[in-house]
Amino acid sequence: MAGNKPDINPKETNLQDRALQISRKDDNVQNYNVGIKDIDEAIHFYFNSVLRPTVVQNGTTLNVPLVYGSPERWKAMQADGYYRDKNGKMQSPLIVFRRDSIEKNRELGNKLDGNNPHNFGIFKKKFSKKNVYDNFSVLNNRKPEEEIFAVAIPDYVNIKYSCIIYTDYMEQNNKIIEGVNFASDSYWGDPSKFRFRAMIDTYNTVTELAQGSDRLVKTEFAINLLGHIVTDTVNALPFNTKKYSNKTSFKITGESTDSL
Repeated sequence: MAGNKPDINPKETNLQDRALQISRKDDNVQNYNVGIKDIDEAIHFYFNSVLRPTVVQNGTTLNVPLVYGSPERWKAMQADGYYRDKNGKMQSPLIVFRRDSIEKNRELGNKLDGNNPHNFGIFKKKFSKKNVYDNFSVLNNRKPEEEIFAVAIPDYVNIKYSCIIYTDYMEQNNKIIEGVNFASDSYWGDPSKFRFRAMIDTYNTVTELAQGSDRLVKTEFAINLLGHIVTDTVNALPFNTKKYSNKTSFKITGESTDSL
């Protein structure tokens, strides 16, 4: 009949649950995210701070620098067989690495649906202004309000890196390989940030004697790193990070007296 309002099914409306809309205006908890750059930095940190490769040359112990193989550097290395600095001098000893590929690991759990994730990991904030300890709360058996943060399950990935070790002598190269091989299958990265499991299977070593240049020992190996990504892109902002509070209740009691 004309003029009648259509029936509205509450389940079909796009209304949001206001009980879940908790303001983060005064919240100092940063959104949780792990990017590809964090994984690259984990390898850089592990080589420089944990492995700390060194070689002995002319009775002096030298630290072996680590550089990232940008496309320009990598192309020049493949053409010349070694790495040169900006002055054209051949660099040795040296370790160069670069990221080759990223492959999604579907054997581990996932967030189910990127448009509306249903699988979350949660953590609780241990201390906040609302949960200050006081004797009043203890005497009244008041349970503190818990602030809970939910983060969508990350995307698990396998990232492959190519690495090359350059040294002047085979003995120097062997020592670096021994240290790297000992660290294989362990978790690489800064303990205060993120750590990822790195696996190395094969080392290929060759000795090059180019005419008119010094001898160079080169070892190539690949790192298969098991990582995870929690992005902070625009489409993920509504889900990383969500804030919730536990259920709280309060009771109001009153007393009255009659004056005689």
